[in-house]
Amino acid sequence: MTFLELLSPARNLDIGIAAIDSGADAVYIAGPFFGARKDAGNSMEDIAALCSYAHRFGVRIFVTVNIVVGDDELQELHSQMLAGQAAGVDAFIVRDERIFSWKDITVPLHASTQCAIRTPEDARRYEALGASRLVLERELPLDVVKQIRAACSCELEFFVHGALCVCYSGDCRLSEYLDGRSADRGECIQACRSMYDLVDSSGNVLVKDKALLSLKDFNLYRKLGDLVSAGICSFKIEGRLKSISYVRNVTRAYSQALDALVEANPGTFARASFGRVSGGFSPDLSKAFNRGYTELYLDGRRERGWSSMDAPSNLGSFAGTVKRVRRDRSGMEISLQAPAARERVEELHNGDGFAFIKGGSIVGFRGDVCEGSTIRCKDVEGLREGVRLYRNIDAAFERELEKNRPKREIRVSLSVAVSGRWNICITALSEDGRKVTSDFKADVEMAENRQRAASMFREQLSKRSGHYVFSLDKLDAGQLPLLSAGILNSMRRLVAEDLDALPCGKAEMMNRPRPFKPLSDIPVKSPASALEPLMRSRYCIRYELGLCPVHQGARETGPLYLVNNGRRLSLSFDCKACEMTVGRS
Repeated sequence: MTFLELLSPARNLDIGIAAIDSGADAVYIAGPFFGARKDAGNSMEDIAALCSYAHRFGVRIFVTVNIVVGDDELQELHSQMLAGQAAGVDAFIVRDERIFSWKDITVPLHASTQCAIRTPEDARRYEALGASRLVLERELPLDVVKQIRAACSCELEFFVHGALCVCYSGDCRLSEYLDGRSADRGECIQACRSMYDLVDSSGNVLVKDKALLSLKDFNLYRKLGDLVSAGICSFKIEGRLKSISYVRNVTRAYSQALDALVEANPGTFARASFGRVSGGFSPDLSKAFNRGYTELYLDGRRERGWSSMDAPSNLGSFAGTVKRVRRDRSGMEISLQAPAARERVEELHNGDGFAFIKGGSIVGFRGDVCEGSTIRCKDVEGLREGVRLYRNIDAAFERELEKNRPKREIRVSLSVAVSGRWNICITALSEDGRKVTSDFKADVEMAENRQRAASMFREQLSKRSGHYVFSLDKLDAGQLPLLSAGILNSMRRLVAEDLDALPCGKAEMMNRPRPFKPLSDIPVKSPASALEPLMRSRYCIRYELGLCPVHQGARETGPLYLVNNGRRLSLSFDCKACEMTVGRS
């Protein structure tokens, strides 16, 4: 049996609970310090509360400690990890290799994507250190994933959705070079989303004011089966700074996709946690924050269209072209012309968010009153006839995400045996394997109508209590006591309490002991030198613009540079490896 895990992000406790309720099998979150998102720290009390909630369903909680740590911080990091372990954390996502030498950290350690695991040799190295799981580089093709799977026995985790770093993970010094804030310390300024001019050695501007380093967002929704076949068991959603509505929507979409894989392959696959998620909103990935979607290099093919250079933020879906603008003292009225593919403008709602491109920037605004193809709003500078308008916030969908939430419940099968005058034995078996027997004594009369009494038992015991949904599957009794609905309901609630006294089961993942590596056997990596490039990437600006002389037959341009506010960065191209580097100039 192969267990499939959907791993969702959480900025805080509330978002972590929302991810679990929406179908996550695991959640990753930062503790107070040492996470690669400096603005996403959480108290250890909140971590403990999230663990408690998650473990009801066999969901795991992973805490990120994935930044470069100074020698003077090791003791504090060690103390935080011990506190997290005591709080119930199921694993740590780590970057600093010295952590593998700490014998009192006994939960599994996952080698973070910042470890830049791109080859079978990298994988074998981290397995030897003691990593139980490897978070692979996002820019890997499937054939390399298969090679890594054959080279080691670690669990393999792969990003399937969300924002993409333009560079290889954990190998970017651009933010620190430009602003003094290091991505290795969780302080990335996202310089890859900034606007640049592309300039040649003579100073000619080839492209002006574009987000030339900005990539579209990852979306492997239709590739989950291929990833499973390649050996991936954990499917990771990026977004520890994203909103609760984003996490709900994306988690629910991918959870349903994994459920479909399990249902199509009975006896082969199973989800890595328990609890059926039902009801609630219908997810829609097109309405989640995105810069456009790409599958990047997963199929091993270099293609144009990876970048979001025209819209490095959430532009949304095309709503229509501005046909008329009327301005008055209270604001403006916008009339839209429907896209050619549709007979009318898509239904708009009061409070919808809209955006358009002005120069090299995205301008956003809210529609106060939206009716038919007309939008009333405050005056928006630069909006005129002929502008292509996009909707990037569907207010009605956002309300649906908040109000119509799915429920996650553990299924429990009940068997009831009645003996004597009246000894009632209820045996409960939960889907995760917990089994409890609860005995009750009833001093009541015998039911004259056994069929009606049996119906009462089934109706009242086959209900929900807390996060359990019960079904009475066996009733063994010649005669039945005359019990009220209230008494039967109380019995069901007491059975739920007996189940709560036992820990929820867990899928058979991460269950092998972790080998400890003496610190003396762990080589200390030297810091990046000034001679190393600021970033290295599978993405290539020259190819994206159709300027590659090797693969596209374009004329050689000579040296190229990125210029932003007077700062110049050099570009280098390794066409044999099909890689681009950004360096100091």
